[in-house]
Amino acid sequence: MSNHSLTPTLAAFLFLAYLCARAADAPVRRLEPGSDPSAASIRVRANQPLSFRITPLITGKFAEHLRENIYGGMSAEILRNPTLAEYPFSAGENPDGVVKFESDPSRIERDLRENASRWGWPFSELDRLVQAHSDSLAAFWTREGARTDVTPSPDSGPNGGRAQRLETKAAGQGIAQWTWLPLPRARRYEFEVFARSPNMHGLTISLAAVAPGNPRASALIDGLSGEWKKFNGVLELPESAPTNSVYKLSLTANGPGQFVVQHIFLQPADNIDGADPDIVRFLRDSHLPLLRWPGGNFVSSYHWKDGVGPIESRPTLPNYAWGAIEPNLFGTDEFMKFCHNVGCEPMICVNAGSGSPREAAQWVEYCNGAPHTPMGRLRAANGHPEPYHVKYWEVGNELWGHWQYDWTTPDGYVDRYHRFVAAMSQADPDITLLACGAPVLWGKHWNDTLIAGDASEIRCLTDHPLIGGNLARSIDPLDVYRDFMAVPEILETKWAALRDQMAAAGIHDPHLAITELQLFAHLAPMRDDPAVRLTPENLPSQPTITEALYDILMYHAAVRLGPFVELITHSAIVNHGGGLRKQNERVYANPCYYAQKDFTAFANATPVPVEITCAQFQAPSVLPDLRNDKAAQYSAVDAIAAISADGHLLLSLVNRHTNSIHLSVSLEGWNGAPTARVRTLGAAEPWAANTLDAPEAVVPKDSTLSLAQGNMQIDLAPYSVVQISDPPAK
Repeated sequence: MSNHSLTPTLAAFLFLAYLCARAADAPVRRLEPGSDPSAASIRVRANQPLSFRITPLITGKFAEHLRENIYGGMSAEILRNPTLAEYPFSAGENPDGVVKFESDPSRIERDLRENASRWGWPFSELDRLVQAHSDSLAAFWTREGARTDVTPSPDSGPNGGRAQRLETKAAGQGIAQWTWLPLPRARRYEFEVFARSPNMHGLTISLAAVAPGNPRASALIDGLSGEWKKFNGVLELPESAPTNSVYKLSLTANGPGQFVVQHIFLQPADNIDGADPDIVRFLRDSHLPLLRWPGGNFVSSYHWKDGVGPIESRPTLPNYAWGAIEPNLFGTDEFMKFCHNVGCEPMICVNAGSGSPREAAQWVEYCNGAPHTPMGRLRAANGHPEPYHVKYWEVGNELWGHWQYDWTTPDGYVDRYHRFVAAMSQADPDITLLACGAPVLWGKHWNDTLIAGDASEIRCLTDHPLIGGNLARSIDPLDVYRDFMAVPEILETKWAALRDQMAAAGIHDPHLAITELQLFAHLAPMRDDPAVRLTPENLPSQPTITEALYDILMYHAAVRLGPFVELITHSAIVNHGGGLRKQNERVYANPCYYAQKDFTAFANATPVPVEITCAQFQAPSVLPDLRNDKAAQYSAVDAIAAISADGHLLLSLVNRHTNSIHLSVSLEGWNGAPTARVRTLGAAEPWAANTLDAPEAVVPKDSTLSLAQGNMQIDLAPYSVVQISDPPAK
């Protein structure tokens, strides 16, 4: 259907119908200014249900091949650089969005030392690590044996790509890596070695602790020959193995000679189809509805066929978005298994940068095509005869940004989107396509061009409100917090304007998908400034309670915009602000994880109007991204209310103030139980966070609240999000 087929008369008629439909509902929230910042009141009109339900996709997540989000995060693989690849260290970006790789030996040495230290290498081993790398041993691997006794050299695998050759003078010499293990959860570890040798028959693989006594586990790899073979087995550590020690994984020769190895994998035996079981458990417990993958910036240089088929035949390539390597161990089929095990719906963002419409269409067919189609046959050959039925497909990521591989102009994206839609829709006409919108905070020209150029083919635009910027260290940290409390109000207004613009252009049922969301404030480089107030310790950032409040405020805004906001995928599951942290192979949750988990109670609930009377505050506008919004204001309290699918009255509250607020709530048209459940997530400071040593410093606390004649009184602590649930009277 051509975008010229919508006549001005038809577009005007559709816009009028859209306005009439919107007018049928009362506002989800009314705000009245109050004079007392320590008091607020809310009236909930429980007998006026609105005409829509809250989408369950509002609490989705995003996973990207970014540093330690997937490898070192979601994946159960413990070892670094397990495919023994040439390891490219990032040196920044070039104008076409492809990362530059470091060639300065001193900087490579610095990166080796810094990363190895974070991953548990003993300080005494770092010099040997650097020396081994300069002697052609793969990055993050070292010799097991003296330098004069072990000679490494590069080689190639059976399908090309780098492998590692080791020449040894005696038994017990080879290759090693230091690492943490997920103890005490797992004592058994599965290994896989893909290797060959022209002149030896056996290797030994072992795990040994650095702690006194060196508890160890070892296994013999027998039957080595000149042909490539895969060897699998189990290493089981004794009960005496310490849990607070780093361990050394060694692969050594059983005599003099040489061997070539393409990969060495090590996973806890309790892995779930290659995924970290703690990550799966956390996400399953959070009722995760939707997971976006594989990018992010990464997708604009990702070719999906590299990540399917036998692991040993997949290439290890540079990660052109973020530096380091992409071993292609976590591809489409692994992603689908992960979603199945978590219990969430998959969503794929396609490569509309360096990729082609044909490649994207083949990816759709691989996921959704019948087994008799060309890509369906490939999927079946890879062990998955039944289609995956992936519904949501995003056409490119941030292609308006010069950091994106093969970025483009607004008109360039109109052209790309048209071509991708044609190809992907032909592969599966039932998929839901999301067009790459620009952030509403500054991307009006991009969005205007896209809507004008492709209105007949668009139903949903995306937005990435990654808002913050580089902050001077002289800024008051509380001002940073105050700005973040105002951002959702600013975005809600701009998203409403975008909705109306899309409807006016003739888009019958306009939608928005917020496919990346998190706080994005960073500290500017340190200068000689005696007035330093903002530090890494007091910056309101992703791991802090501020992110939890910010995300719930975004959910509130999405609910108030009704069906227009179709989904939100918060960034980015593990080790990148997404709610979970994995350090030293231990997993714990950030405060935002708990807030988002609790908000799933609103899935499929029916909103009811609320009227809020409270103090209003002026945002200080210290965030660079708010430089054009100097008049931004926010209310001391924000709230939404809804009737859940099981008939409970739900109330979500955020205290944005820096002091306590006494809140009076009146429930009109509600015959509820005399006691309501209250769940509070809060902290004494907006930069409070959980850590490896204190993983539950900020977690929800449960209490109860009495109702008297439809009224309740509650004191809201500063920096808190509160959820109240009241069942109907029996």
